[in-house]
Amino acid sequence: MSALKDARLIVVKVGSALLVSGETGLVDQAWLAAFAADAARLRTRGQRLVVVSSGAVALGRARLGLARRHLSLAEKQAAAAAGQSLLMRAWEEALEPHGLRAAQILLTPDDTEIRRRFLNARATLETLLGLGAVAVVNENDTVATEELRYGDNDRLAARVAQMVGADLLVLLSDVDGLYTADPRREPSAAHIPFVEALTERVTAMAGGANSVAGLGVGGMATKLDAARIAAGAGCATLITLGRRPAPLAAVEDGERATLIAAAQSPSAAYKAWIAGSLTPQGVLTVDPGAAAALRRGKSLLAAGVKGVEGRFGKGDAVVVRDGDGRELGRGLARYDVADARRILGLRTGAIEAVLGYEAGPLIHADDLALAHRPAGE
Repeated sequence: MSALKDARLIVVKVGSALLVSGETGLVDQAWLAAFAADAARLRTRGQRLVVVSSGAVALGRARLGLARRHLSLAEKQAAAAAGQSLLMRAWEEALEPHGLRAAQILLTPDDTEIRRRFLNARATLETLLGLGAVAVVNENDTVATEELRYGDNDRLAARVAQMVGADLLVLLSDVDGLYTADPRREPSAAHIPFVEALTERVTAMAGGANSVAGLGVGGMATKLDAARIAAGAGCATLITLGRRPAPLAAVEDGERATLIAAAQSPSAAYKAWIAGSLTPQGVLTVDPGAAAALRRGKSLLAAGVKGVEGRFGKGDAVVVRDGDGRELGRGLARYDVADARRILGLRTGAIEAVLGYEAGPLIHADDLALAHRPAGE
């Protein structure tokens, strides 16, 4: 499938039922080894990979001897605490023979919903990817409550795809994609290889009997919810059967899957969100040199800022204006208002001595949505 071959950055969600044997409560070493080889193949051809992995609670249950089917919240948190180290050990041991390094990231909903924490988490993930590591992400179930959690790792995977600007989200399921009805109950149900848009008609196919099609606490309905989040971020979604060796290679070899398209690129979707969905908390006024640099796609450096207004924190949206008051664009500030005023007009090399930490731009180009396209583009 070309979508998988052509993707620059891929987020793959792996559920508990794939990683952990239901009979023993231990890691399915054979499946994980085959998947690691599959992942290494993608990396060899230059693709970057983030894995969103369930399994901590399931592994912790066995470790702590929690045999009951339904656990209390405190027991789930304890199981997650006991199982997370086992989960990461399993990923490290599977990836190491291929020369790949695993790095653990534990997230809570605040890390994807609060802009400052979103920027911090994204910076960490981007740094890990730049260093060649395979980020292994899971929800921080040791502190998550029933009221404040993603609910399932399909949604978490979609938020991670949104965070890192992924081209493709892969959801490994216990079915090979979306059908017009649950194929286990209706043998005549037709497989749907491609979905251009998640209309009400398409969403209805995941309801009723088909809602049981899925792993863990989620089902096909949650997978379509995740695909909707991803599509809004400019990321396509691939749903396919995970319970087979090298499931990604299987899709490339022609095995069934459902591809749900994204309407625009991740970068365009992200900048549209900045431009249209956030309320600006401040204003940065820039000199002519900085204004020209922004129109060429550059980041906004403190040296080019003449004025700072408002009450904004790190990660808040701000308006960027030129000296005549014309709006040049909107972006996410990487400093709060107090620090922005302290570094006003300073060259990058002088900022660390003032703030006490390594400096970067006031607004990175990736976080800036221009009010209009530069001439000639």
